[in-house]
Amino acid sequence: MSVSLPEYYFRVRENGAFVFRVNTDNRQRPLELDQIAAVNIRNGEVKPHGEYVLTDADHAAISEWMEQRRATLQTRDLDDILRSVDHLNMTAHWAQTRATPEALEQVTDALLLAMHDLRAVLVRKKADRLKQS
Repeated sequence: MSVSLPEYYFRVRENGAFVFRVNTDNRQRPLELDQIAAVNIRNGEVKPHGEYVLTDADHAAISEWMEQRRATLQTRDLDDILRSVDHLNMTAHWAQTRATPEALEQVTDALLLAMHDLRAVLVRKKADRLKQS
């Protein structure tokens, strides 16, 4: 049974990834990961590792991964926001039905400040969008 491995492996980190070439040529070990670059997803910077010179195929694979990664992160961001809406709804239900006065005292100021800040940002951004259209 043979397993088809990708040519590249991307070890994800907070702001990008380390890029490895998957090397299965060594018969003594099942596979090796040879680091070839470090990628910063935020600014698009690709730094070759050590003395390694990136090939056109390397650049193409890295660019494709960066595009896919940005799409994944954007999807996750939106999902996180929609989950926040759910949490706000559940928080409202909790405050109305189960919260003790002590618990409300603990969270009220922090929630009100966060919601005020969020509301101000959303209203300003909505006004900006309306001006542009």
